[in-house]
Amino acid sequence: MSKIEWIRCPVCGNKTRLKIREDTELKNFPLFCPKCKQEILINIQQLNMSVIKEPDAKTQSR
Repeated sequence: MSKIEWIRCPVCGNKTRLKIREDTELKNFPLFCPKCKQEILINIQQLNMSVIKEPDAKTQSR
């Protein structure tokens, strides 16, 4: 039987509404946390989660 875990929010550490298995792979997945109301892009491979850092928006100079 494969191992199943809850995905935890990387910001506040609470459980989200999603579960993953050992063979789950996610790329550029928008994870929403119902507690802290933030959406974070993540990658998941073999139960290891990595957060994708988005570059801040830059103002245009004219």
